[in-house]
Formats: sequence, structure tokens, C-alpha cells
Amino acid sequence: MSSEKVTKYRPESHLGLKFGAIWKEMALDLFGSRELMWRLFVRDFQSKYKQSLLGIAWALINPIITVSVFVFLNKSGIFNIDTKDVPYPVFALLGLTVWVVFSKGVTACTNSILSAGSLVTKISFPKASLVITAMGEAIVELMIRLSLTIIVFVIFGVVPAPTAWLFPFVILPVFFLTWGLGFFLAIMAGLFRDTTNLVALLTGYLMFLMPVAYPPPAIGFLATFNKWNPLSHIIVSAREIVLTGVISNPYAYMMSTAFCLGLFLFSWRLFHLVEARIPERI
Repeated sequence: MSSEKVTKYRPESHLGLKFGAIWKEMALDLFGSRELMWRLFVRDFQSKYKQSLLGIAWALINPIITVSVFVFLNKSGIFNIDTKDVPYPVFALLGLTVWVVFSKGVTACTNSILSAGSLVTKISFPKASLVITAMGEAIVELMIRLSLTIIVFVIFGVVPAPTAWLFPFVILPVFFLTWGLGFFLAIMAGLFRDTTNLVALLTGYLMFLMPVAYPPPAIGFLATFNKWNPLSHIIVSAREIVLTGVISNPYAYMMSTAFCLGLFLFSWRLFHLVEARIPERI
């Protein structure tokens, strides 16, 4: 009788793995896809700006126009926004820099699976790499906007706090929140094509409900909404770490960070469970 070792392959074999082995497998899958993720990022980045007249300059034009509109409304008296001793353009640009990371990222992550098209159906690879890579453009634009923010600080003679260098670390939870929502929304987009339109619509309005271009209100519906909104606390904390050097509500920031990280891990695991079914819906 033959003593050769027989290996059996079956669909969704990862379901039989132990808890620690599952997360190890998920992490190794992403690590093994690092070259693919880089190639996908380069492809998407080049295709977006290949035939664009202004190219990457749009990453500067969009925040300049948005901030200019709010400055005009504030100066004209339509809005009465008190930012204390901070020039309003500096205040608004800091908030907008954080917000755009989320809005751009969650839209790109939602569309990541659908936009891959035949790549998903014809090639076997960790589909989570598509969602992770979708944040690449938001990261590049973040660096460009930070350069614009530095210029605005110089123009208005604002001296940032010594802790300003912590800004990229303070906004890290935004990435976890975006990826967490992105994994879930990418699945939903495969089931319901309306998801992409709904996300674009909501991100266009949500900015006005959060303290992006104004200080967080103390009373009313918006005060309650922002109290339970983790992204609001991160936006406020990131702006404070640059302007004052002190986070006024560190407990809310830590709880928001924990929520974002938990959502990311939960959604990543959920995505991994249904990953084998994704090509069927594309």
C-alpha cells in the first residue's frame, strides 16, 4: 500500500483554521501581495493623471477652492465662525486635510473591487490588497496638502506647536476607519451597485456635519452627533496637536482610535470570509 502523503484541497479551507492561524494567514497574504499592491497603485495613479491638463495640481486646487468658499462665506457674514487667534484659512485647511483623507479613501475603497473588473474574476490573489491599495492616492494627496498647509502657515505668520510633527500619527486612526468602512462597502458594492452612488452622496454632505470648517458646537444636534462620531474627535485632535500642542479631550480620542482599529479588524475578517464569493458578484 502506498505511503505517499496526500494533500486535500477544499474551498474555504481557512474556515477550519484556529483563531491565531487565521490572522497570520491574512497578514501573510497581504505581505505576499506587496509587489502587486505597488503595481496597482502605480497603474491607478498614472491612469488618473495621464491625460489631465493640470495633473497632480488638482490635489492643491480642490482644497484651495473649498477653503476659499468658506473664507468668503465667513467674511461676508453668512457664516460667523470664531476660530479665536487662529486665521480662518489655517483652521479650515487643517480640518479639510484630515477630512479629504477619509472622503477620498472611502470612495476609492468602495469602488476598488468593481473597478478591478476582470482582474478579480480571472486571477487568484488576495482581494483585500485592492482595498488597501485604494488608499494610495489619498496618501499622496495628503502629502501634497500638507505642503500647501505649510505654505499657508508661512503666509499668515502662524507658528505651529512643537508637537505639530505628530500630526501624521494622530490621524492614523482615520486610515483604519477608512479601511474598515472600505472593506464592508466594497462587499456591499458587489451586491448593490447603488452603494457607490450612495457613498459619493453621503461624503459630499457629511463634511458639513463635522467640525471640518468650524469648531465643534457645544449644544444642539450637531454637538450630539459629533460627540458620538469618532472621526469628529480625530479631526479636532489633529488640529489641536498642530495649533496648541494639547489634545483637549484625550479620552475621546483614545476611544475613537480603539473604535477605528476594532472596525478595521472586524471588517477585514468579514471580507476575508466572503472573499471567495466576490468574483461571483462582479
